[in-house]
Amino acid sequence: MCAESRYLVSVEKVIAVDPQRLFDIVADPAQHPIIDGGGSVKGARAGGPRRLGPGVKFAMDMHLGTDYRILNTVVEFDEPSALAWRHFNGHVWRYLFTEVAGGTKVTEQWDARHARNRWFLLLMGFPRRNRAGMQRTLQRLADLVATG
Repeated sequence: MCAESRYLVSVEKVIAVDPQRLFDIVADPAQHPIIDGGGSVKGARAGGPRRLGPGVKFAMDMHLGTDYRILNTVVEFDEPSALAWRHFNGHVWRYLFTEVAGGTKVTEQWDARHARNRWFLLLMGFPRRNRAGMQRTLQRLADLVATG
């Protein structure tokens, strides 16, 4: 299931494991390039945290047309239900984990409602581009827990 507005994209998938297992994967920055369906996350920066927590800052090596590094700050942390971090531009990547019959409903959101330079994000096609990548991310997350 997908929902999209001008500045909020939300994708969800039910995965047949408990919320804590999924939360633990997303809370580990080293797992981000493994689950990233958008193809831009290349790796966690050396010396960063092994696990995310409230207010934690972490940097990632990225590639979107060119290589770059991005610094993130955890802005929502409610284990094992919610985890979100904000980029320098103010947009937020959020994961919500809700226990349901058959497993966990995982909702991934790209939230640019409070971002600076929102017009640039729209111009670059991020709502549409992110939706497709997020669908792949949730599938990769499901595949990861199915094999491990």
